[in-house]
Formats: sequence, structure tokens, C-alpha cells
Amino acid sequence: MSLYDRDGNRLYLNEEERAAFLAEARRRPARDRTLCETLHFAGCRPSELVEITPARIDLAAGTVTLRSLKKRRDASGEQKIVFRSVPVPSDYLDTLNTAFGIREAQKSRKPANTPIWPLTRVRIWQIVKDVMIEAGIPDAPHRSPKGLRHGFGINATVNGIPLNMVQKWMGHAQLSTTAIYADAVGKEEQDIASRMWG
Repeated sequence: MSLYDRDGNRLYLNEEERAAFLAEARRRPARDRTLCETLHFAGCRPSELVEITPARIDLAAGTVTLRSLKKRRDASGEQKIVFRSVPVPSDYLDTLNTAFGIREAQKSRKPANTPIWPLTRVRIWQIVKDVMIEAGIPDAPHRSPKGLRHGFGINATVNGIPLNMVQKWMGHAQLSTTAIYADAVGKEEQDIASRMWG
């Protein structure tokens, strides 16, 4: 895995692009806004987002629990299911609760296990792409949900989150996969370097 394609194009959204994406998402109806905010704040894949139910939102702890969809096997060779909880901002959770009645849904078992965004991955991709276009993100390989996920990893690293925590939050099986985010360049690298000398 790399942060650049074969032609050297960046595959992640930088800080300014992430801010522009979030600002544009906040102009959208609740469904699209919260969908975009979830991808932004949780660093999840669209295929993981579609499985989020009210039961997987912990308003008190400030987390969203995601099922990692990468296939993993335990020592006996059995496929294992892996969940991870990602801390998210409280104001995002307030918006999510207001838009979808998370607290009330959690009191009722059936609605609590119904996906919040019953959409296809293709539809999610279209929504994200539209928001990115309106946010002025250039037409390049990083203008995608994957670019947003990589941006989450870069942002966490730039802000000094230990790689083992980034690994946990992103659902990587190997720390070596997460280590690519420590290989940031440009402004992100300058931000990391400034902490060393600052």
C-alpha cells in the first residue's frame, strides 16, 4: 500500500481539502452530511459505513463501532469477525443523534439493528464524489472515499497519535500497513518535523 500512485499523484486528502470537504458536507441534508462526517471522523471504508446501526453508536463513550471487513483468520484457520471502536467528536454525535434519533432507536431492539444509511457502496461513492467536487477538490486520484480514509490516517499521524492507535482505529491487521502514514510529505511532513524542533 502507498500514499502515491504510479505517476506520483497523492492518494490522500490534505488538511485543507479535508476542511473544505467537511464544510461542503455540512451544507447537505442530514443523510448526506452525517454520511460524509462519519467517513471523515471515523476513517472507515464505505463498506463498513453501510453496516453501522444505532446499536453501534455509543453516545456516552463518544465512539462508533465498526466491523472490519478485511478477511482475517485465527490460529485454527477460522475466519474471525473483528470490531473496532473509533472515538469521534461529540458535536458530530449530537448531529447524528438529532438526525436519526439514535438514543430512541437504541431503546427499541429492531430499529437499533437497522443500518443508518441503507445505501450501496456505489451510491456512497457518488455522494462523496459530489461533495468533493462542490468543495473544489481537484479531479485527481485522491478525490475519492479512499482519499478521505488515507487523509484520516495522515491527519492522525500529523497530530501525534501513536501508530498503534491509528492501526486500531483504521482496522489494519499489520502495523506495517499503518506505517505508510508516517511517510507523509509536503506540509504534512513539515508539521511532523516542526514538532521535533518546536
